[in-house]
Amino acid sequence: MKILTNLQHKYALSEQGAKDMAKAIVSVTASDLVLMLPVGLLYRMTEEILNGTFGRDRIPFYRIGCLICLALIGFTTWIQYNATFLATYVESGIRRTNLAEKLRKLPLSYFGKKDLADLTSTIMADCATIETASSHWIPELYGAVISTVIVALVIMGMNWKMGIAALWVLPVSFGIVISAAGVMHRLGEKQTRLKIDCADGIQECLETVRDLRANNASARYMDGLEKKIRAVEKHEVVSEFGTAVFVAGAQMFLKLGIATTALAGGYLLIAGQLDVLTFFMFLLLVSRLYDPMNNSLTNLAAIISADVQCGRMDEILSHEIQEGSETLTNRGTDIVFDHVGFTYNGGEKVLEDASFTAKQGQVTALVGPSGGGKTTVSRLAARFWDIKKGTITVGGMDISRIDPETLLSLYSIVFQDVMLFNNTIMENIRIGKKDATDEEVLAAAKLAHCDEFAEKLPDKWNTVIGENGSELSGGERQRLSIARAFLKDAPILLLDEATASLDVDNETLIQEALSGLMKNRTVLMIAHRMRTVAAADQIVVLKDGELQQIAAPDTIYRHPANTFVAGFIGAPSMNILKARFNRDCICIGKAVLPVPELWRQVIGQRRDLLLGIRPEHCRLSEDAAVQGSITYVENTGNQRTVELQLESGENISVTVSDRNADVQNSSGICFSWDDVSLFDVTSGRNIGYIEKGEVFTDAMGS
Repeated sequence: MKILTNLQHKYALSEQGAKDMAKAIVSVTASDLVLMLPVGLLYRMTEEILNGTFGRDRIPFYRIGCLICLALIGFTTWIQYNATFLATYVESGIRRTNLAEKLRKLPLSYFGKKDLADLTSTIMADCATIETASSHWIPELYGAVISTVIVALVIMGMNWKMGIAALWVLPVSFGIVISAAGVMHRLGEKQTRLKIDCADGIQECLETVRDLRANNASARYMDGLEKKIRAVEKHEVVSEFGTAVFVAGAQMFLKLGIATTALAGGYLLIAGQLDVLTFFMFLLLVSRLYDPMNNSLTNLAAIISADVQCGRMDEILSHEIQEGSETLTNRGTDIVFDHVGFTYNGGEKVLEDASFTAKQGQVTALVGPSGGGKTTVSRLAARFWDIKKGTITVGGMDISRIDPETLLSLYSIVFQDVMLFNNTIMENIRIGKKDATDEEVLAAAKLAHCDEFAEKLPDKWNTVIGENGSELSGGERQRLSIARAFLKDAPILLLDEATASLDVDNETLIQEALSGLMKNRTVLMIAHRMRTVAAADQIVVLKDGELQQIAAPDTIYRHPANTFVAGFIGAPSMNILKARFNRDCICIGKAVLPVPELWRQVIGQRRDLLLGIRPEHCRLSEDAAVQGSITYVENTGNQRTVELQLESGENISVTVSDRNADVQNSSGICFSWDDVSLFDVTSGRNIGYIEKGEVFTDAMGS
């Protein structure tokens, strides 16, 4: 039914909760109507007394009538209690469970616009508010309105003039409160924002108390937090006062109905248009009628204020979830991105027309600056988010048609930010495979070299590691995460800086272990250090959500597709010098260098170029054509990095492997054309390269 559907969405109810709410409204209506029976019984007795027909023989009738009234009141009250309070608490449990279940199924894109304090407030505070609304405010309001309408129809049939005198204040009073709905809604929204902001501040303070103390910033931070708390308190007063003004005004106006009923009744009584008994009855009805209406005005204001919480909760419950088949149909585990585009809800472009293949049995490394799209690519591959355009397939299977939890059975994931639980080392690793035996857990742990620290702990593998692994170091926490991946033994690995928190020795051990795990598996690796990706089969370079180059590590290093890749890959980065081509020579500042015939074919009709050369491919020479002056010499282990300023004003780096070389007396540089890259001045793209005597005009890779 439409009514039940409206109730379900307006008050964030389950289907059964909407039905229970309807039953509660009916029970409250019945209870309010039953409370009118004593008024009718009193009217009847008063009528008999005034008419002189009341005698001792009528006493049993009224005694039985009183008992029946009491029984009906008790019975309807019992039904009302069961239909409101008991059903509400059952629904409250269902609501929290449904919220948790819904949050579990929502795409990660939803959580990008929500923080922990916001979601916690929805699950706890908002649920509590709706619980109170469902048990007290909503059924009583609707029940009172319905019962009042029924009573109003009865009294209007008895005497329409007295009915108008008694009832005209009701729509006006409710109109006063309803007219303030916009004000109360805005006040409620602001109050919610302030409370969430305050909760964020408190949570942040607890999480960063160590850093605050270390930087002597505790007092300054607490001043800011106190301002947030005071803002909540002040706005709470303003919100309550604003609501009270309208509610109190409506309630005061409601009381005018008693005066108008008495005045109208007196006038009609004098005019002979009303008898005393009917006048008396109307006075009784008004006194009984206005009491629930008085409470209803308060309930109405509370319900209007609760609309904010209901809306926040319904936003979660109504949000589209990720669904799909629970049957895997993939053939192999090649991950194919086909013209994939992705944006956040706000419209910010994160990935644009990305196409590449991460092949089974190969390691595909994703590199690029922060915010370049690396993490987005890995998350999209596991369907943490849904793409906006294009397709992503695993073994030919479109992942958008597969249930996310089913799909994730193919993936082992090692995140950079490790999440651990306040449990034992064994149980934290067993998350990777819930039915794993202790032997399997220990085997995975040893592959990740967890035994090196676990065996030293007081309770060894049964040691409780604290909230989020607070008792462990960063490297130890990361190794537990890697152990989970070993234990799950899925055909696809997603490694998000898996060795970021490890020291050099442990990183080497983990890399050796991962090498065994990677065999015959599809591996997507996010990394920043070239050491981590040097063994990859292909590297995907991203910048601002766009693919810059896809190729093997050596190819990308020797033939970068553009100046960005040239500058990003390698340390020190590639030297980029302005150059001008003139016939069969190229000019770098005042230096004029002859150009080989094959390179002339690459250059073509271009005049202005950018010449790229790696620091290790440069040689210092006193009599070189390109001259400069040494500005800085840095010793880096078994080699030195020399910085020179050329006569053109540009700076260039030279890596000198010979520790005994005399660098101070060598201010010129020379290089081989076999190591040169040339880039377009406008676009920055590599115009081509020479490889084994052949000319190649596309350095993008595929």
